[in-house]
Parts: sequence; C-alpha cells; structure tokens
Amino acid sequence: MYVMLQTLDDHKPTWQDRLGTPGMMIRPRGDTMEINTHNTESWDMYTKTLDNFLSPYNNSLQAEKNDECTPDQYFIQGDIGDVKNNLKRSCQFNRSLLQECSGLDDHTYGYQTGKPCIIIKLNRVIGMLPGKDGQAPFVTCGAKVTGKDEWKEDSDKIGEVAYYPENGTFNLMYYPYYGKKAQVNYSQPLVAIKFLNITLNEDINIECRIISNNIPSGSERDKFAGKVSFKLRINTKH
Repeated sequence: MYVMLQTLDDHKPTWQDRLGTPGMMIRPRGDTMEINTHNTESWDMYTKTLDNFLSPYNNSLQAEKNDECTPDQYFIQGDIGDVKNNLKRSCQFNRSLLQECSGLDDHTYGYQTGKPCIIIKLNRVIGMLPGKDGQAPFVTCGAKVTGKDEWKEDSDKIGEVAYYPENGTFNLMYYPYYGKKAQVNYSQPLVAIKFLNITLNEDINIECRIISNNIPSGSERDKFAGKVSFKLRINTKH
C-alpha cells in the first residue's frame, strides 16, 4: 500500500478518462425555479444566493489576488526546475464582466421585473484545454428537447436571451486549470444568461449546453455531461 501511494500525484488525478466532457452547474441551484414578481419572498432567496456566489468575484478582490491576463489564448505555466506544479498564477474574472447580471446595478438580478439571470459554470478539469484554433467554448440555451409534445412548444416561449460575457464564452485565458493545490486563487470563469421576454405564467423547460470544437457533445455514461436543464416559471399574478 505504501509503495502504491508513492506513485500518486498530489496535484493531478491519475485517471481522468471519465471527464472528457465537463459537467455544468447553475446558480441559483434547482431543477425548478418559480418566482412571482409581486412577491419579494419568492425570489429573495435566489438573489441572496447569487450575492454570496459572486462575492469572491468582486473586482477589488480579483485585482488583489489574480493577474490581468492576455485574452483569447491559453495561460500555460510550466514547472520551475525540479519543483513540480509550483504555485501557479490565476487570471482575473471580474464580476463586472457579467454586466446586467452582475448584481452591481440591479441588486435583484432581474427577478423583480420578470427578467431573471442564471449563472453557469463548468466543472473544473485539470489540464483541460477547451477549444482549438483559438475558438473559445460558449454556452447556448434553448428549449429542452424531449419526446413530450408539451415541451416542443417551449422554443417559442423562451424569447430573447442575453449572454454575458459577450456571446456566452469561456475565455481561453482561464485554461488550463492546474488543481487547487497548485492554483489556490483560481477563479472559474462564468457565463450569465438573462431571459429578456420569456413567456409569463407558464412552465418553461430550458436546457443550456456547452459548445466547443474539441469537447464531445455529451457522454454515453453521463447524459448530463456538458449540459444542464431546469424549469423556470415567472408568475405576474397576485
């Protein structure tokens, strides 16, 4: 057992064969989100969740801990001599990049006006380079595709979706990730989506996917890889 333990790398898992397509997560969490624009209590917990989640991304904290990196290219950092996985620097992801979904100007994140924001992040995968030929991966959201007839009509109900940063991209400069021991200040890049004119007073089934030219679009072993789905309902009636 001792000999086997000596072969393990403290900074990188020995096997990552199941992580070809990273998972996606949303904030606020939940398979179903239902709010009423006339009832503050129905969405107050969501805005508090977003406040807490985004607080480490405050511009002042990012400037203190992380670097201003060159966008649109990988931030490759080699080891120094024989020091394997020496402390790596990390790139700033400023909360202000999320613009209308940053919570800086609109502290309700659009929930009060029926134009809610959802934050998306990719799971961390050590060493992943998500994109080739300078093409960054991006997020796209639409109606969840199923065999149920009632869900086929949702594409007309979602309406216009705004993405922040522009085009919903995960910039290449945040990759590769070197692990939490080597990259202690790493800030995962985020994408915010804002529903601008979603159909009100109805259940809308939504699916968001990661689009990349070198990340497989799903996995036979994990049907949720590279995508996330949820139900959103915005009520406007008292």
